[in-house]
Amino acid sequence: MKILVTGGAGFIGSAVVRLAVARGHHVVNLDALTYAASLTNVALVVESPLHDFEQVDIRDRPALDRILYTHQPDAIMHLAAESHVDRSIDGPGDFIQTNVVGTYNLLEAARAYWVAQGRPNTFRFHHISTDEVFGSLPADPSVKFTEQTPYDPRSPYSASKASSDHLVRAWHETYDLPVVLTNCSNNYGPYHFPEKLIPVAILNALKGEPLPIYGTGANIRDWLYVEDHADALLLVLEKGQIGRSYNIGGENERSNLDLVHSLCGILDDLRPKANGSYTDQITFVADRPGHDARYAIDPTRIRTELGWRPSVTVEQGLRLTVRWYLDNEAWWRPLLARKGVGERLGVNA
Repeated sequence: MKILVTGGAGFIGSAVVRLAVARGHHVVNLDALTYAASLTNVALVVESPLHDFEQVDIRDRPALDRILYTHQPDAIMHLAAESHVDRSIDGPGDFIQTNVVGTYNLLEAARAYWVAQGRPNTFRFHHISTDEVFGSLPADPSVKFTEQTPYDPRSPYSASKASSDHLVRAWHETYDLPVVLTNCSNNYGPYHFPEKLIPVAILNALKGEPLPIYGTGANIRDWLYVEDHADALLLVLEKGQIGRSYNIGGENERSNLDLVHSLCGILDDLRPKANGSYTDQITFVADRPGHDARYAIDPTRIRTELGWRPSVTVEQGLRLTVRWYLDNEAWWRPLLARKGVGERLGVNA
């Protein structure tokens, strides 16, 4: 299968690209190479004859048309997005332009291409989204997001992703474009850009700097190892029912504070400090505006319909992640100089 992957030099997108090429798929990797992307994320496959790279912004409709007609993919996996909630608070316009307008452009380019190809029923447009579109959950562990949960976005980021989800569904209902959708929980793992909680905690710990915890650290997330997510996304692309959405979760709920304590324990084991524990660096900071209390996914649909479950627990995945960052300083060190990295963002509400 030839797959066009948008955002294929980003965190989740690069995991999809690496896995798809390893499984023998031909990948057309489309990425604008904005601040959070890097071709080093796909260095393992960039020289493969099964990998083609196109530096294109999804806001550029003529470029999208050119790429589709040149490469003629069998499917599109749409991961290109602005994704950092804190940045969306400071600058929501970029999120509207990329996540909403960019998705519209891609849908229209995909529809024109699909029609010109004779509307093949084998074509797929797979839209990858987030559980943040559903809003915030109560503390009750029995309550989780399902595919029927009403949308209730609380940040500019989640509102832009909710908008893109609705566009994709509308293009399926109105134009019969064959789509599948997925909404995932918080990803972590190798190649995670150092602006999100887990890489920030790991790298700040190694630098001897404070480990910032928003509020009291009681906010709960369901953590999904990125390579498990990539496996689930390819499965949905190949076997998911047209017009259907699938929630992908790691079945690993942890509070932010518990998560950072776990990271510190792993670092204490793998790279012990001369004195004390990395937990000594934990610092509580002012909470993010509109910070959702809890996310948790009910993965019943993808488990029962497609037979998918995550392969690692959060403890196993965190150890793999910490080890990867310890072994790959040459990857993360240059990224620390990029705009906004190491700064507290999202406080200008």
